[in-house]
Amino acid sequence: MDTLKLGQLRIINFLAGLGGLAIGSRLRRWLQDPRKILAGADIAEGLTVVEVGCGPGFFTLDAAEMIGESGQLIAIEPLADFVETVKGKVKKAGLKNVKVLTRDALNTGLEDKSADLVLLFGVVPFPTLPLSKLLPEMCRILKTDGTLAVWLFPTTAGVPTAILNSGLFIQIGEKNGVYSYSLKGQSV
Repeated sequence: MDTLKLGQLRIINFLAGLGGLAIGSRLRRWLQDPRKILAGADIAEGLTVVEVGCGPGFFTLDAAEMIGESGQLIAIEPLADFVETVKGKVKKAGLKNVKVLTRDALNTGLEDKSADLVLLFGVVPFPTLPLSKLLPEMCRILKTDGTLAVWLFPTTAGVPTAILNSGLFIQIGEKNGVYSYSLKGQSV
């Protein structure tokens, strides 16, 4: 399945856009404070963060502000309309530390060992993101001392166990509903 081709289809973008209205609503921000959730990932100033599946940008602007001007946020998303929406939000907010890219999470095209932190927030489990293919790619782009942060909603659906069973990561914490992992064999 070519995720990028699907991400260009008008019907897919239309349907995702309807869901995006709920995903980005004020009610959701009230119920699920993005800053509190991001704090669970130990997001900090100066980090290079990859946000996988940024959608309409629910976490993007807050994450960019939390990493500051010395950090860099790379938001990747396969759906063309969401990419344009987030680019508009970033421009309107005047943020210079964000790149929004149309990418497939299974083949990001990002440099090896380039990210301090990878955010998988609300994107797994998802049929087009099989963990057997997603986790090796996340492992590839994470720096040796990097962290994978996974926020699961509305259910964990066995994802934490599947991540551990991959043999690529070890769990190093859980805070504010965010599961954090380091690369296996790396000390924290």
